[in-house]
Amino acid sequence: MKDGASILVVDDEERVRTLLARLLGEEGYHVASAASAEEALHELEGGSHDVVLTDLMMPGMSGLELLEEIRRGHPETSVILVTAHGTVDSAVEAMRKGAFHYVCKPFKLDEVRIIVQRAIEESQTKHELAGLRREVHQRFEFSNIIGKSKPIQEVFDLIRRVARSTSTVLIEGKSGTGKELVAKAIHYNSPRTSRPCDAINCSAITETLLESELFGHMKGSFTGAVASKKGLFEEAQGGTIFLDEIGEISAALQVKLLRVLQDHEIRRVGGNQPLKVDVRVIAATNRDLAEAVRQKEFRDDFYYRLNVVTIHLPSLKDRPEDIPILAQHFLAKYAKEAGSSVTQICKEAMRALLQYAWPGNIRELENVIERAITLGAEGEIRVEDLPDPLRREEEGGRLDAIPVEMSMQDVEKAHIERVLRHTGGQVSQAARLLGIDRRTIYRKMQAYNIRKD
Repeated sequence: MKDGASILVVDDEERVRTLLARLLGEEGYHVASAASAEEALHELEGGSHDVVLTDLMMPGMSGLELLEEIRRGHPETSVILVTAHGTVDSAVEAMRKGAFHYVCKPFKLDEVRIIVQRAIEESQTKHELAGLRREVHQRFEFSNIIGKSKPIQEVFDLIRRVARSTSTVLIEGKSGTGKELVAKAIHYNSPRTSRPCDAINCSAITETLLESELFGHMKGSFTGAVASKKGLFEEAQGGTIFLDEIGEISAALQVKLLRVLQDHEIRRVGGNQPLKVDVRVIAATNRDLAEAVRQKEFRDDFYYRLNVVTIHLPSLKDRPEDIPILAQHFLAKYAKEAGSSVTQICKEAMRALLQYAWPGNIRELENVIERAITLGAEGEIRVEDLPDPLRREEEGGRLDAIPVEMSMQDVEKAHIERVLRHTGGQVSQAARLLGIDRRTIYRKMQAYNIRKD
């Protein structure tokens, strides 16, 4: 804990500075000193210190004023006040304003050692948390939404504008298109960035548990509720809550969430007291909620409250020009993590990536590239490093790969099946690609016993 820890001692009395510097230096800390608060601020500009140990009463700027400056400019630094017995009340007030602790003159050396050690532990924890926050912010920067295609550039432009607002957002898209990444990019590029962003998959747990997770519960409200508990809306106060798979919740829960969106208040399960919440809601679904409303499968009033701003994420097959960019991004990422020398994707493998329909979208592409780097040879990703479905796509794209003994009917059947896989089972789109009408493709599918899935 002492290795590398740095302490700045601030006192207008040279005798006190010398005593504290010697004591802390003997403990193995790096110690610097300053004769005034102004000198201390200059020292802090030149480099960071884990702890500042400062006298409370000094000529010029006081220790309390120095504390306020440090809190503003160096929030990870812990501040300990040195005070005479007559000014203990001021030191206690300083703790309310963010000081870590105080020590009284004349010093008890063991007390100084213990308080300084604890202050360093707190400072290093703050530094670690700040590092984690920076890492999270970097992970969800807009630049991590990768692609140059027109559909994804339109999405990028929309989320950049939405991030500045407080509006409720509905993100629509197939599984694996990056809905959670977009939700968190909105949060971490918004004015709420310093507050929590909590996520929950609404289809992954039972309705009873989901209600408790969202709104919290009171002690004794149900079997097993041995203590009161805050829900995500309370925990995320001032921040954002991401409700994934919102299309799967019951009508009863839709009503309760509607109340949150309208009145900005919740009630814990088993509680009567309304609690005000300030939380931005971002929801996501892979369903067509507008169609679900028309079919009376989703409440229209909740849908309209939820659907203030809609972001539709395109499937990967609808943005094929982004496949090479994404593949290279995942290649660089996983090759670095694995310490692999793989630096490129061969032409045949890239052709297979481009021909495949990607029903699992970006998530599936990422898994394919990670697998190829893990199992493949050094240097480049080859066709044989890809899973069977992608190899079949690449082979199916070459006329010389068709056995000469195949009949025209077999070739036609295989090609229709391949085009249907490419369109994800969309018959109308497959018919357009094949240059035939819907009636013809349905007739051929029936004749060849082809299922669209």
